[in-house]
Amino acid sequence: MRVMVFVKATPESEAGVMPTEEQLTEMGQFNEELVNAGVMLAGEGLHPSSKGVRVACKGKARTVTDGPFIETKELIAGFWIWQVQSMAEAIDWVKRSPFQADEIEIRPVFEADDFGEAFTPELREQEDRLRVELERGK
Repeated sequence: MRVMVFVKATPESEAGVMPTEEQLTEMGQFNEELVNAGVMLAGEGLHPSSKGVRVACKGKARTVTDGPFIETKELIAGFWIWQVQSMAEAIDWVKRSPFQADEIEIRPVFEADDFGEAFTPELREQEDRLRVELERGK
């Protein structure tokens, strides 16, 4: 199963405080463990919300709001996408992470079979074609 792991923002990450060399080293070592175990598919840190925008979608109307955003506990500072055997395995990996974040959230990524009959053979073919195109772009 694939999961997305969300690292929640902290007041420090929102203030743009950069990690120390020691923190970067620890994170690099942890990411290397994930890659060597065949778990990590992707992962990145995010700039503070002051450099981002939110787009509200109401019908066809779109309203753009510039950051920063007030509720730090609701913001994401970074993410990983992992391939694991179970949610328990993902939890075990998170427990080993060097992060000092107040909270890390793990959520399963939808797989084709999760959509049932609504995901027709034509839609599956389209999805497969798009995945091939994405892989080619790497």
